[in-house]
Amino acid sequence: MPRISLIGPGAIGGLTAAWLCRDDRNDVTVCARTPLRELELETPYETFTVQPGVRLRPGDGETADWILVATKTYDSAGAARWFEGILGDRTRVAVLQNGVDHVERFSAFLPAERILPVIVDCPTERVSPGKIRQRGDATMAVPDSATGAAFCRLFERTRIDAAQDPDFLSAAWRKLCINAAGVVNALTGQPARIANDPHAAGLMRRIVDETAAVGRAEGADLPDGLPEDVVTMYRGQPPDSMNSLLADRLAGRPMEIDIRNGVIVRLGAKHGIATPYNEMAVALLNVELSL
Repeated sequence: MPRISLIGPGAIGGLTAAWLCRDDRNDVTVCARTPLRELELETPYETFTVQPGVRLRPGDGETADWILVATKTYDSAGAARWFEGILGDRTRVAVLQNGVDHVERFSAFLPAERILPVIVDCPTERVSPGKIRQRGDATMAVPDSATGAAFCRLFERTRIDAAQDPDFLSAAWRKLCINAAGVVNALTGQPARIANDPHAAGLMRRIVDETAAVGRAEGADLPDGLPEDVVTMYRGQPPDSMNSLLADRLAGRPMEIDIRNGVIVRLGAKHGIATPYNEMAVALLNVELSL
């Protein structure tokens, strides 16, 4: 029975912990700052409740076979503090975060070969502490490796489709293109239905076009039609669906501006690629944070 510790039971973390905990072959513990009696997951197929173990402070607990990090990227250092007491010589760490630099983000805390980057794709919302709403199918992509295969086996008896991708770099940049376009939602304060507005859709296309250009310079294989595909995807979501950037802005929480759009500006400058739409979006949201 694999011993799994999950750090960050928010939307994606709560979803992941709930499905893993439902499989009685897994021993799941959630690392959280406040007590959590249970996890309730509302899905398109059913609603169910599970009771994972809960660890309230670093230093408690047994060595884990797997540590799954599902915090926001700006809280990565805080997540690493939970490694105390559960990170052993053979523990593998799966990073379920946004961005394209998962391994670099955690290589200061353990050897890079023990870090598995994970791309998660699922419209999910944290309704309240311990209550998660899954609004569509959930997929996870990992690199094609022995560690990736072992991670996918954890989800064999769940409704999360975890699979290896031989071109993980391109998959990560495709996801970043989707996330980058979501800044339009955050700027306008509007959920997915804003993609039906032609002006908003035009901004999304330009942001994705810049992101894809930078991704190609980084070695990703991205199709020319990706900007239109991303807009179509947003239009296909429930009209009131909110991405995490918008949810964080509305709640007054820190936002993952840097990892979604700032990284595009920085890497664009490295490659001599202009990214004015991403640069404007970052500037506007950073101005709000400074007020």
